[in-house]
Order: sequence, then structure tokens, then C-alpha cells
Amino acid sequence: MYNNWEDLEKSIVGCKKCRLCDNRNNIVFGEGNKQAKLMFVGEGPGADEDRLGQPFVGKAGQLMNKAFAGLDIDRSKVYITNIVKCRPPSNRVPQDDEAVACLDYLRNQVILVRPKIIVLLGSTALKNILGKDYSITKQRGKWMEHKGIMYMPTWHPAALLRDETKKIEFWNDLKEVKIKYDQLEEN
Repeated sequence: MYNNWEDLEKSIVGCKKCRLCDNRNNIVFGEGNKQAKLMFVGEGPGADEDRLGQPFVGKAGQLMNKAFAGLDIDRSKVYITNIVKCRPPSNRVPQDDEAVACLDYLRNQVILVRPKIIVLLGSTALKNILGKDYSITKQRGKWMEHKGIMYMPTWHPAALLRDETKKIEFWNDLKEVKIKYDQLEEN
């Protein structure tokens, strides 16, 4: 484990722990406030993210930004990252060994950020952080606590692009997050 951002970021630059490195343009490490109380964890970079080296800048990210704006969540004050740091081919779901290869990076990010709330965007984030037995359809919208961190599993914004009926649930989940986040900010 690394006890500072510089060493952690250096450690990932030449990462070849799994086959996702073979076709990447950029590692998408994460961005935002490195001392945020609120953290968002998605699945993995898409084409736009791979091209720019930033998380959630494609269509799913634009949708998330609209939700942030509507709820008065300042993206620069939260931390955003993914389970895997390299784009899976054709935006497929990361395979278990690929996710495992990146989990130490993510764990280290969580240790350094020390968030109070983590929003798990989709099934891949939920299963890799809280356990394979969890299901996004069953846990979505329900607060969970683990090791002093509050977790809110919700739909990944990309799922909203495929099924617009999920937008209301996503919105309601983020409203709950905003309420809890505002309470933290007051203290």
C-alpha cells in the first residue's frame, strides 16, 4: 500500500497486471477532491474516458453531471474512479481477474481519500467492493455500512442510457446521498 498519491499514481503508470493494458490509450486513475467525503465508483472506462484519461466524461458521465447539477453536487468536491483503470474491449463488463488486478489500487484510493460515503455505480462496483453475493436489483437504493463507510448502491449511469425507466430510481438514490452528504458537511 502507498501512503501518498504521488507514489500510488506512479505505481499504476506502467501497470501490466492484466490483459486490459494491451489496448489502452490511457489509464483512467480517478479524479476530484482527494479528501472528499463523497466518492463514486463505477465499472471501468469507456472509449471517451480511455481517450482522455478521465473518468465519466462520455455519455454516461454527461448524464451523471446533469444529476449532479440538479442536486447541487459539485463534481470538483467529490472523488470519482472505477473498479478497473483500463478500458475493457467493446465496453464489456470487466472479468473477475481483471477487477481483482485493480482492486488494490482502488483500496489504496479509498484509504487515501477516506470518504464517509461511497456511491457504488452498478453491479460491478457493488460485487467487487461489498461482495459477490450482492445483487444491484436487490440492494439498489438501500444504505449499507461497512468498516465505517456508508455505501449507496445504485444504477450505473450507462444503464440509464439503455433503460430510461431507471432514471427516477437513480435520481431518488442520489437525492438520498445528497441529504446524507449535506448532513456530513454541516458537521
